[in-house]
Amino acid sequence: MKSILLIMPYGSVGGMERLAYTFYQFYKSQGFKVKAVKIIKLESDIIHFGDDEYFFSNRDFAEMPASERSKFYLRIPGMLRKILKDEKITHSISFGDMANIFSSLTFTREFKVASIHALKSVEFSKPSFLNKIFKLGFKTSYVAFDKVVCISKAIKEDLIVNCGFAFPKKLEVIYNPHNLEEIETLSAKPFDSQAEEELFSGKTIIFLGRLSIQKSPWHLVNAFGLLLKKEPETRLIFIGDGDENVIQYLNTLIQKTIPENKIHFLGRKANPYRYLKKAAVLALSSNYEGTPNVIVEAMALGVPVVSSNCTDGIMELMKINNIAVNGDMIETEAGIITPNFFNGELKIPEHDEISAEEKVFSDALALVLSQQRFRTSLLENRDILLEKFDFAKVSMNYLKSRK
Repeated sequence: MKSILLIMPYGSVGGMERLAYTFYQFYKSQGFKVKAVKIIKLESDIIHFGDDEYFFSNRDFAEMPASERSKFYLRIPGMLRKILKDEKITHSISFGDMANIFSSLTFTREFKVASIHALKSVEFSKPSFLNKIFKLGFKTSYVAFDKVVCISKAIKEDLIVNCGFAFPKKLEVIYNPHNLEEIETLSAKPFDSQAEEELFSGKTIIFLGRLSIQKSPWHLVNAFGLLLKKEPETRLIFIGDGDENVIQYLNTLIQKTIPENKIHFLGRKANPYRYLKKAAVLALSSNYEGTPNVIVEAMALGVPVVSSNCTDGIMELMKINNIAVNGDMIETEAGIITPNFFNGELKIPEHDEISAEEKVFSDALALVLSQQRFRTSLLENRDILLEKFDFAKVSMNYLKSRK
């Protein structure tokens, strides 16, 4: 019988964590023994694995003095190794750079899988000690993996061409799986309050994800400010927590540019699908991505998408065959893709000037809000768009040896 260990940095409700939980549910349903490791377990965690959960610290990295944090990093491979041995693990899957590095250093013999979820040449453009270590792993310790999963073709190509990945034969493209039936079921659950339900009574744009420099939500705020001149009854809803510096900047920007009660922050939600289902459009304004889970979730619920072209993986998700170029916008079966916002720097803006890309993004939002054809197109093509995300097939593909 297969015994599987899932390894992740945190238990928040980001894309990687939701993916790990999807795997956990499927593998358990198949009768496999499944355990999960969170490197950091916090009281605010939304993803939980019950009696199958291990963790190494209940203090976040930022709360540790530098010397303590360094010692903790050095201890993690040994702690992982003990779990792998004690639980007689036959397969391990790690999610993201941090988990990948620690897994690669356990020197254990199980079938070892890493996964990479974002465009690393962009992410590593921001210099940091950890980014240097993660990139070094691409040339050294990743030799320990039997397979390295890239969640889009764009990510695989980026690793080889731009990141000096030394083991290209280990790379395999597998799209993220989604339990579409469960997403639909959860989307039918009631809101937490009448006030929340009323927020979605009119035209509503939703952002679902972490408020971070990667997601660059200030672009969405600026585009929304322009949109209000055309669609004054529209609301923008943010679901998710994030970087305090980003949140502070957003609040300052909103106070200066957006009328009161037009933007609402609902925080983290264990079931975000009921909110997504009620939205008129999902908006992503990221600097970089892999293949964002939330786009697939929106498509599953029949919600059109407006996304910046933050990676070619966006196109992989949102189109089948039909592409119509409308000025600087690309119309697909699932919505509209606009020009990339990334300008070579990953940081909070130093000024509030509206960019040309934000104007295009605003125009795209206005178009989707005003024309029913985008939702109709998505509903007509939804089954074909979603067929490559079947969670049973994808989950088993992770466990198969490369051909």
